Amino acid sequence: MSFLWMVIFIFVAIFLEVPVAFSFIAGTVAYLIMGQTFPITVVAGRLGPGLDSFPLLALPLFVFAGNLLGGSGIAKRIFSFANSSVGHIPGGLGHVNVLSSIVFAGMSGVAMADAAGLGKIEMEEMERHGYPIPFSAAITAASATIGPIIPPSGQMVIIAVLANIALDKLFLAGFIPGLMLGGFLMITIYIMVKSGYVKVAVLPKEPISVRFSNFLKAAPALAIPVLLIVGLITGVATPTELGALTCLFAIILGFIYKDLTLRSFLDCALESAKTTGVLGVLLLVASPFTWLMGVGNVGLQLQAFMLDVTTNPIVFLLIANVVLLIAGMFMETTVVVLIAAPILFPIAASYGIDSIHFAMVMLINLLMGTLTPPFGSLLFVMMNQTKLTLAQMFKAVAPFYFPYLAFLVLITMVPSITTFVPRLFGA
Repeated sequence: MSFLWMVIFIFVAIFLEVPVAFSFIAGTVAYLIMGQTFPITVVAGRLGPGLDSFPLLALPLFVFAGNLLGGSGIAKRIFSFANSSVGHIPGGLGHVNVLSSIVFAGMSGVAMADAAGLGKIEMEEMERHGYPIPFSAAITAASATIGPIIPPSGQMVIIAVLANIALDKLFLAGFIPGLMLGGFLMITIYIMVKSGYVKVAVLPKEPISVRFSNFLKAAPALAIPVLLIVGLITGVATPTELGALTCLFAIILGFIYKDLTLRSFLDCALESAKTTGVLGVLLLVASPFTWLMGVGNVGLQLQAFMLDVTTNPIVFLLIANVVLLIAGMFMETTVVVLIAAPILFPIAASYGIDSIHFAMVMLINLLMGTLTPPFGSLLFVMMNQTKLTLAQMFKAVAPFYFPYLAFLVLITMVPSITTFVPRLFGA
């Protein structure tokens, strides 16, 4: 049984709705039984080392911090601040939606948390001001993808561990692309409103006193991304330590605001345990798969195959983009990362492609997949909130594919967008 058949086995099992963890284990065991190269005890032996990683500790900490911040009333203060800042621009609450996601991304970094938590507040306010529900849902889904690009990001932690990339440098690489994506989305909203494609009223500019008051209320929340950036740049703390400090800051802030009770604290802890438990199990069962690929020299074989196809790194990146976009349409982001990262990163290295650049290209591809049918996860989150059909949701999101594709092409073709900040600070 070749390695290719093991991958096909895993894909088929997932499509048949076998739980992802069991699919990985079953595929690995089938490969060992049929291949007879290694004893089946390899599976048990490789499970432990799968989670033996200090950077991986950042994952539960940032997930917990995001849940605490979401449950401490900060989301409403962020929305009010964003509304004071950009609410008066044509398409006002659409821009507020995007800016809120940018700010919230610097605290949570989980797209689903953004869409389900902050997105609910945004949707209610947009509906109250007469925004079409499909348009509001589309903006909320598209802006939620900024979350995993701007650090802290759970997806970045997983990619960094699997691809052996310094997590602090990967975090630094996400700031410029995240802000750029927000800009692309806001330009699209402005054009849609000014052209009359979407007809909404322009909100008046709030008095300077109200704007300043909203800024002060949101200032503690706005300080979190700033502290994270300073910590990463100066190196005074590792990403894991910054995650712990963010949790502590969120707890103090929640009790000061009096929005975080003991009950809500425990609910946040339980929700964080569930999320990180699922991710931890996935990383655990993917470890034997990754190890077998390494000892079987699968990476070297694929490198030789791709170099026979093309020696041009740009062509390889375009091929990788297409493969990742299609995979992201049908599979959950983390699952694609677990399968694709051990395969594609060594090939990218053989073309001389910077690992940080390729990590950002992979991440953006997969996030776009969360917006595309038939299995885009963010589409289903918004469908659940709005009761829209998949066809209605797809039609509403369609205009945002154009700026997203333009953004993806730009990131792919101009590596310095992602590598400039990490190199500036010593990567």
